Amino acid sequence: MNIRLERTSDYREVETLTREAFWNIYRPGCTEHYVLNQYRTNPDFIPELDFVMEKEDDGEHQSSKIIGHVMFSKAEIILDDGTVFPSWTFGPISIHPDYKRKGYGLKLLQYALEKAKEMGIGLLQMEGNIEFYKHAGFDLASKMKIHYHAEPRESDVPYFLAQELIPGYWGNREGTYCPPKGYFVADEHPEAFEAYEATFTQKEKALQEGQLPQFCQSCGMPLTKNEDCGTNADGSTNFDYCQYCYKDGKFLQECTMDEMIEHCSQFVDEVNKNMPKPMTKEEYKQMMQGFFPMLKRWRK
Repeated sequence: MNIRLERTSDYREVETLTREAFWNIYRPGCTEHYVLNQYRTNPDFIPELDFVMEKEDDGEHQSSKIIGHVMFSKAEIILDDGTVFPSWTFGPISIHPDYKRKGYGLKLLQYALEKAKEMGIGLLQMEGNIEFYKHAGFDLASKMKIHYHAEPRESDVPYFLAQELIPGYWGNREGTYCPPKGYFVADEHPEAFEAYEATFTQKEKALQEGQLPQFCQSCGMPLTKNEDCGTNADGSTNFDYCQYCYKDGKFLQECTMDEMIEHCSQFVDEVNKNMPKPMTKEEYKQMMQGFFPMLKRWRK
């Protein structure tokens, strides 16, 4: 097993690996392979922390194949006083499905974290499964008073994690994290993503247990099963929008973001059934004002 920096000649192989590793894991289908494809030219990309993991083939020729990959990015936290605090994130981190649950992912991550620390990277936050990442030193970001942009501040967001690599780097601060803009490239350029995705073998998308919470990218409604979803012009399932916002490839309501927020605010009592602390209608509208600009329909 060998860990080294990614080479230009690895790009397509690594993107294919990333697609296989993430398909239907966190959402129906995946976009991580396209994020990686576009991120290599992003100024936030850190080439010194762009690693692949190789394993020797047991066949006759003893050749090596790539079974894992991880990349890192610059990020920011907006402190409560409005100042910007430098931070970092990582991902996608990919292990080929044939090699998952065998310790390779943890070895790759631990190697990359040590290299990041040597570079002076003091704080990481990311979205992922705490049951895996706790073994690499991560914990809920809320314990460090780092809030996730798309969740209420008082929430212990189970998939938003953080780790201080350099003791004392974060200190007794408090702020809100939003993933770097480069991670939304597939949503911002859907036609380019679809053209890129078409160069791969077709795979079936599905909502599955264990995925991150999926929300309608128009009204924020939780999507928990295929029947919640809208439909495309050809009748296929659209996993971005709910059945109340999108049908046959068209939005059912022509409205502004503020009009959608006003419409959704009437359902605050239903939302409160799943909240640790009930919100007033005005508090709910304020939360949506922060959340809705990140939804695909309203993102600028």
